[in-house]
Amino acid sequence: MINTVSRRDVLRSLSTVAVTGSVLRAIPLEAAEYVHSMIEAEKADTKAGEYVPKFFEPHQYKTLKTLCETILPADDDSGGAIEAGAPEFIDLLTSENSTYQAKLGGGLQWLDSTCTHRYGKLYLDCSPQQQKEILDLIAYRKNEAQDKDLSHAVEFFSLLRNLTSDGFFTSKIGIKYLGYVGNSFLTEFPGCPPVPGI
Repeated sequence: MINTVSRRDVLRSLSTVAVTGSVLRAIPLEAAEYVHSMIEAEKADTKAGEYVPKFFEPHQYKTLKTLCETILPADDDSGGAIEAGAPEFIDLLTSENSTYQAKLGGGLQWLDSTCTHRYGKLYLDCSPQQQKEILDLIAYRKNEAQDKDLSHAVEFFSLLRNLTSDGFFTSKIGIKYLGYVGNSFLTEFPGCPPVPGI
């Protein structure tokens, strides 16, 4: 049972399988839920009710939050990555995982360095169009095939996308968005709902 496992044990277990990319491929859903519960408990224990980053410096954490919101923004149906706690989820996992530290920390440094070189300012200070240009460059593996210098940046963004998705879909908001009701007994199965427009 997950309650008998310490915070450090759960987080440390991630470092042995970090290379797989997505946390849900590496740890059980219960462990991801445990990470979310640790974050909620920390927020409840602070006066401001806010999470204090464990690994990322303030500027990097602000950039991480912006990237998470870009990857999974809020919409009319659900909150986005920020509301789901994806940045906190990523920071807490990264704080105990040297592979994530190198890939994510290095990727955020690359992002600011490249934006400074191209646009004369850090990523967060770039216009939305400039931010989109940079992210379009690293969001597609085909760009890596054309320019091998992008390989680490593409890997960074791929890992960040996976972790953002994992952080979102293992949160209360993400589970509600999916309509997951747990293991419940169905007396009948009506089939898949009709798809609009088909």
